Amino acid sequence: MTRLRRPGVQAGLVALLGGLVIFTLAHVVFPHHTTNHDEGVYLQQAAMLLEGQLFIYPPVEEAFRPWFFVADGERLYPKYAPVPAAMFAVGKLLGGYRVALGLISTGVLALTYHTVREAFDARTGVVATLLMFGSPLFLVEASVFLSYVPTTLWNLGFAAAYLHADRTGSRKTAACAGLAIGIAFFARPYTAVLFASPFIAHALWSLRTRDPTRFTRLSLTAVGGLTGVAATLAYNRVVTGSALLFPYEVFAPLDGPGFGYREIQGYSREFTPAMSLDANAELLWKLLTQWVVAGPLGTVAAAVGLGSVVRRGIDSRQAALAGVLLTVPLGNGYFWGTVNMLGDLSDPTDGLVTFLGPFYHVDMLVPLSAFGAVGVVAVAQRAHRLVTERISADRARPVLLAVALCGAALGGGVTAATAAEPVSDNYETTQQLAQAYEPFEERDLDDSLILLPTPYGDWLNHPFQSVRNDPGFDGDTVYAMQHRQFDVVDAYPDRTYYRYVFRGEWVPYLGLPVEPRLQPVSVAEGGTVRTDVSASVPAQAELVSMRLTSEDENDYATVTGADRLNLQLSMDRERTRLTGDGIDEQVSVPTPENGTVTLVMFVDYGTGAGFEYRTETPVTQTDDGVRALTPRLEVCKDQRRCGGEAAYVPGTHRDGISMNATTTAEGT
Repeated sequence: MTRLRRPGVQAGLVALLGGLVIFTLAHVVFPHHTTNHDEGVYLQQAAMLLEGQLFIYPPVEEAFRPWFFVADGERLYPKYAPVPAAMFAVGKLLGGYRVALGLISTGVLALTYHTVREAFDARTGVVATLLMFGSPLFLVEASVFLSYVPTTLWNLGFAAAYLHADRTGSRKTAACAGLAIGIAFFARPYTAVLFASPFIAHALWSLRTRDPTRFTRLSLTAVGGLTGVAATLAYNRVVTGSALLFPYEVFAPLDGPGFGYREIQGYSREFTPAMSLDANAELLWKLLTQWVVAGPLGTVAAAVGLGSVVRRGIDSRQAALAGVLLTVPLGNGYFWGTVNMLGDLSDPTDGLVTFLGPFYHVDMLVPLSAFGAVGVVAVAQRAHRLVTERISADRARPVLLAVALCGAALGGGVTAATAAEPVSDNYETTQQLAQAYEPFEERDLDDSLILLPTPYGDWLNHPFQSVRNDPGFDGDTVYAMQHRQFDVVDAYPDRTYYRYVFRGEWVPYLGLPVEPRLQPVSVAEGGTVRTDVSASVPAQAELVSMRLTSEDENDYATVTGADRLNLQLSMDRERTRLTGDGIDEQVSVPTPENGTVTLVMFVDYGTGAGFEYRTETPVTQTDDGVRALTPRLEVCKDQRRCGGEAAYVPGTHRDGISMNATTTAEGT
């Protein structure tokens, strides 16, 4: 029990508990990751590093490009620096990627203690560790595979080592401080500069004494930091060909800091100081009222603590720590990403900030926790004095205990309530994602190839982060976009093929689930390929009008009085013909050289209302005939959902709706 009274032991226990909690949250709340699809980028990059690769080489270029990867000839590389991914890779080596999240969060909490102990005292350091642990922004960001908390780990390592070296004169910790901020720079250059700036100002101010030992010590810190800068430039040189050209600039040259016209992947806006002021004011308000420990109570505690320190005389080391409260928001005001994370400024539920908090400001938790701890300790000391001055010694202890319990209950209750909301919101999103990914878990997918849709553009892992390729594109399951499908099939000739489709809009963050399906896909090749299509016709339907489309040519037919459609599409190198019950006239269109034949069957209830059956058959011509894949099937009750969000999913439709299609070769 005596050891438990030591602040270092107490902080260590909090750090270990925090690591376990983060590890649990990562598994329970974020098993399928978040609405920020950068997680898939870092995990893909981590897998590459474990294989000793900085680049990946897809077998079919257009079909295998992951989200936020730069295309450079036949190779691809991520737009992000490799430091966070390397940290996640360590977790994989220790048993699983999420092990890294637990270790990183433990490190952040431990270094919070050491940083605050150096700036104030050990008791305040313990309280600061608790406040960091209870901050919703920390709990959420530490539980996901993004770069913000990993970079905070290195920033805190720098702060703790710098303050220790400043106090003790240790050259060893001075060098460690430089290496830590150098690694932070390699991970997120702008973030590291914003965090380090107040400490750099402190270092320059301290040189006014012209103390040679101080100069030597700070030089070691500078050399360590410049080593990280050199590593960053060397990585740039290897990857982009220029030391001064960052990968993110290659991916989107107008995505960096600065006002004016900003653009990334076709999305653009004019970023103005007024827009920045509005967005960052909103983000800071959210941070101080929702995402720090106990919400507004935590902010009040930090304000009380800062005021207390200023009144009794803030020293330069404490001022450096407080300076982070200025440099981080001011620096982020120069970056248009702060606007984008809010989405529509008029909609408080829009944007990534709703689920992940103001993650660009995560480093502000360090001074907020530090001065919040000072405020908590100051209030506790004030309460102790008031009680002991007014109550006899024999009655003071139970009164103090009651006050402490009431304060803990109030603070703990508000903390739990504040943290519960974002955790609950993310868990609801996870439930939608779990339903969407069910088909991948319900069958054995060894030695398979799965064709994925592209609801957010021509990217892998955007949004499907949980289904990623091995760096060599040779895993048990390979995932490809539905581009150059025959080239993809040729690259994997002996696999089982599936097409992942879903019904509904992919917006899990709105609590809207999709109905998913893994549709088996076969490849047929011959002089003629036949696709048999069957579909039920509800009793109340009056007629079915059909349109066969290929290469901007259409042909039409109408069927009446049928309770079921039994149709055949016969494709050869010249024409694709539609035949079947009730079709008397000749219906045909040219067979595309390499494209899609679409059959639309509009079931008309007689009033103009109805729905569509659609089949889209990929086909390509060969020297002797054609090749075709099993068609993609849709039931369109809303035209806005056709083309990707209206998949036919057996067992989910009512009103007698059903359809099926098989593709076979008829001759050679």
